[in-house]
Amino acid sequence: MSGPLSDLGACVGFYTRLPVAVLGTPSGDFARAQWAAPLAGAVVGAIGGAALLIAAWTGLTPLICALLAVAATMLVTGALHEDGLADTADGLGGGATPERKLEIMRDSRIGTYGVAALVFSILLRVAALAALAPGLAVAALIAAHMAGRAMIPHFLGSLGPARDDGLSANVGAVGERIAAIALAIAAVALLLLFGPVAALVTATLLAAWFLVLKALAQRQLGGHTGDICGALEQGSEILVLLAAAAALS
Repeated sequence: MSGPLSDLGACVGFYTRLPVAVLGTPSGDFARAQWAAPLAGAVVGAIGGAALLIAAWTGLTPLICALLAVAATMLVTGALHEDGLADTADGLGGGATPERKLEIMRDSRIGTYGVAALVFSILLRVAALAALAPGLAVAALIAAHMAGRAMIPHFLGSLGPARDDGLSANVGAVGERIAAIALAIAAVALLLLFGPVAALVTATLLAAWFLVLKALAQRQLGGHTGDICGALEQGSEILVLLAAAAALS
């Protein structure tokens, strides 16, 4: 039967490569399980934070600690969202028609736009984490991964799929209530990290990023894809970490 534990297991199993059983969640209920997406993000952030703290305990420099933390999050997720970011950059940056853009995004090869997007994504996250004290870096990493994944359910619910197959199409439309719960969980994480004023500023930036990417996806692709959701997560994660570096360092 479906329940909170099975929903969490489904999201952790989907968003990471951890050997977590789906705990009985039927495939048709996966869209309803998306309220737990930010909790899966917390698991990823905590693993990255553990790597950072262990590295800091051994006396490594903040830059190396930050690199290892980001590497740990990429390892535990199989670079799922980084792959989506690279494919999105290649697709939106090339191709004259929605069909051609989708074809480029499905190509396993990576182009110049994708490489550039990955380089900047990794560098920005590492630099932001290195600017923070270890304890704050861990908290920021957890909040960033929670916020990044909390945006995805609302994106899936507010925009139709660009094609009939693929990861995001298979999830299905996410209801407004489920999406709102995911956003509320992430909002609590941002409040705990920043306090009300900085959390509101960060939430505004996240909303702007959401709207920009939604408009691009609608205009250039005709809807969402799994790659676009990956780009949404990556941009959101970066924004939270940059906000933490600006407000907390």
